[in-house]
Amino acid sequence: MSETGRPPAEAMTNPRADRVRDVAKLTGRSGRLKRRQFLAEGPQSVREALRAHRECLAAGGTAVVEALYGTVESLRKYPELVEAAAAPGSRVQVRVASELVLSAMTDTVAPQGIVAVCNFVDVPLAEVFAAKPKLIAMLCRVQDPGNAGTVLRAADAAGADAVIFSNSSVDVYNPKTVRSTAGSLFHLPVVLGADLADVVAAAKAAGVGILAADGYGQLNLDLLQDESAARAFDQEIPDSSYELERPTLWMFGNEAQGLAGEEKALADHRVAVPVYGAAESLNLGTAATVCLYASARAQHRA
Repeated sequence: MSETGRPPAEAMTNPRADRVRDVAKLTGRSGRLKRRQFLAEGPQSVREALRAHRECLAAGGTAVVEALYGTVESLRKYPELVEAAAAPGSRVQVRVASELVLSAMTDTVAPQGIVAVCNFVDVPLAEVFAAKPKLIAMLCRVQDPGNAGTVLRAADAAGADAVIFSNSSVDVYNPKTVRSTAGSLFHLPVVLGADLADVVAAAKAAGVGILAADGYGQLNLDLLQDESAARAFDQEIPDSSYELERPTLWMFGNEAQGLAGEEKALADHRVAVPVYGAAESLNLGTAATVCLYASARAQHRA
């Protein structure tokens, strides 16, 4: 990288080069676990990764981004990314790569022209609860990368304090999951491989309520929101089922099977999102968004 912030003139053109193969190994789970690194593809993900990188270094933390690869066209189109990577103290290596090389590095049919090699960003469970969270999303046995990314993105938009993945959920560093988060992976703490019993124990110790999203739940989310709104206007609620304003952890289950019986048994309440039309149910991403925003609105209103 030159002092002017321009990418070096020499381009990577050999898709069989050792460096290219090393980067390509990060598309597989074993390669990611061995090096504790993953790929962020596309300008949005790379932009957020570099922002997190800058903030982390400024706070005395470790680097988030190790290297940036892009085509000549992409690096010219997004000069702010090159400038961020080349900032003093950033220590991010920037290389020009041909489209053929980027195709070999990534698992996408049509690469977006820019990719960053990032270090794992997940945090320990204890760190999440030490920060006194108000809103947490937990994914239990969620298998689809797109669904997991959608829930993480929704949690970010709702202002959640963390997202927790159970030990049997999809790998958040799967390239498909990373792409579907649209950069939200770098915005809030993420816990991986968590044991549900440990999460429940930590939540209870921290005074965080636990709600299970369940289509057959005893509580109705609309009614909980009505009760929350009434409390906001100092109206008396004779029998409040659950105060959405309180710190809450939402549990979301497997796409096809939902939450298992033993998982629902660990929650304080099971809550159903009412369906007023003919649809059998809401998909995972939509249901999670509705539940998280219900809590977020109640908490902000309070």
